[in-house]
Amino acid sequence: MSISIKLMGVPGPKLGDEKFTQDMFGVSTPTFVTPDTRANAQLQKQSLKNTQIYYFLNLRESHVLDFIMQGLWIKTQTSPFEAPYFSCVPYLLGDGQAMQYSMWPLRKKRTRIPRLPLRPPDDYLRNAMVATLAEEDVEFDIRVQLQTDPHLMPIENNAVLWPTKLSPRRSVATLHIPKQKFDSPAQLNFDRKLSYNPWHSIPEHRPLGNQSRARRRMYAALSQLRHEMNGVPLYEPTGDEVFE
Repeated sequence: MSISIKLMGVPGPKLGDEKFTQDMFGVSTPTFVTPDTRANAQLQKQSLKNTQIYYFLNLRESHVLDFIMQGLWIKTQTSPFEAPYFSCVPYLLGDGQAMQYSMWPLRKKRTRIPRLPLRPPDDYLRNAMVATLAEEDVEFDIRVQLQTDPHLMPIENNAVLWPTKLSPRRSVATLHIPKQKFDSPAQLNFDRKLSYNPWHSIPEHRPLGNQSRARRRMYAALSQLRHEMNGVPLYEPTGDEVFE
């Protein structure tokens, strides 16, 4: 699973094309599957042929360790509100300091996964979100981990887990999602107009590393294609939108 957060009304100059937003991202495994853009391209090529296993078991350039670690971390999720999310790539935290961030659910309840041990419905995670927000608020603890060792906590290899023994994750903020109905036609249409990019950012939190540099162009191109296919314009939200 993944999460995208768009902060609105953010002052100051930006690196990307949006003037008043700061985007944040996370996935539900603590590292990326691939260490860098070159390896990512190799995996994508194999994915197109549905032969991803050859990327991991390539005798000339094996990624067996990545395969094992991802297998240990991946699990059937109960709800998007009940899993932690990790940035996996580093960002600046002011001049000369790299960090990674993560979001940790504060909800203690666990949603039942339908149909187990059979395959759950394709939309069970979305249904879990709708049901939860219809009844209660949801909160995540946002934590920051500072880079304290450039060798054991690398910038350019995003398949390496930064050791918490060297630098613990520290709470810096709370993401609060109020109780609501969020799946109205007006809201879904609004969602289609949005665009997310790690480079929707102030310079002080610039994305770092080769995969972040690649995502700048890739995300922009994918967003443009998606908006053209959906026949909707790009839209930078203000946070003042009202939905009936």
